Amino acid sequence: MGNKRASDGNSDQRKKKFKVASGFLDPGTSGIYATCTRRKERQATQELGLLFEEKLQEIYGDKLKELENADNSAEVVEEPKVSEELSIEEQIQQELSEIKTASNPISKEQKKKELLHFVELNCECVVFCKTRKPIIPEEFVKKIMDELIDPQNKMKRTRYVQKLTPITNSCNASMEQILKLAQEVLAPHFHSASCEIEGYKFAVEVTRRNFNTIPKMDIINNLVSVVCENGKYKHKVDLKNYNKLILVECFKNNVGISVVNGEYNKSYKRYNVQQIFEAKLKLNDAGKTPVEKKALI
Repeated sequence: MGNKRASDGNSDQRKKKFKVASGFLDPGTSGIYATCTRRKERQATQELGLLFEEKLQEIYGDKLKELENADNSAEVVEEPKVSEELSIEEQIQQELSEIKTASNPISKEQKKKELLHFVELNCECVVFCKTRKPIIPEEFVKKIMDELIDPQNKMKRTRYVQKLTPITNSCNASMEQILKLAQEVLAPHFHSASCEIEGYKFAVEVTRRNFNTIPKMDIINNLVSVVCENGKYKHKVDLKNYNKLILVECFKNNVGISVVNGEYNKSYKRYNVQQIFEAKLKLNDAGKTPVEKKALI
């Protein structure tokens, strides 16, 4: 009595296992990674799809109209051939083509939707939304976060989405390609003339998923070299009180880079939607009187 049943050696099988992701991202892809509750990837994609489509119109509405007007002015109307010059078979083919075009008026809508396209990564707890111009991922995500951190905004739009991470651009997982991408993405943030006199405090954060191609510290050291350019710019590494943070997202054979400002870790809670609203709830509770708190119990 009281003896515990001997282990059958299958304890490891009872542990939670994460599947290896089967999706992939092409080099040159820009977009937004989002982490979410496990096994709720589909629901998180639906939530983000609705939120992103709404914010797309709010943030880039004027630019979308300009693109639409440019498309309309660039359309060339082809004069139909005179029926007398066509054979019976050619007339039939023309009529079928006209019917197909008339019954499929979705070209403009498709163009809008293509600005935001969710890529199937088949990676647990992670979804990815591919973006195209005029969307700038860092700008797009930051404006969404500006609205979320607003104390007057009490509405939580998502249930399963946790953290958003913008990616300016991406490349294949080779150090040569990463250095080329770093020059492109980091130069506007770190290589202005004023940075030769007074630099920024910065840090590099690398996240790896299904990725073991390049050691983490090799990526960090090489990006630091790109930022400072052998002392030409007066930037300094500061892991706590940085002015700018370089985000590096490694997924399988794809490496994406973006830059966020120093408030990312403080006011913006690392772009974590859940933590932003948890902080709001604490502030609301702190502002209530004991009588109000008791009434909620």
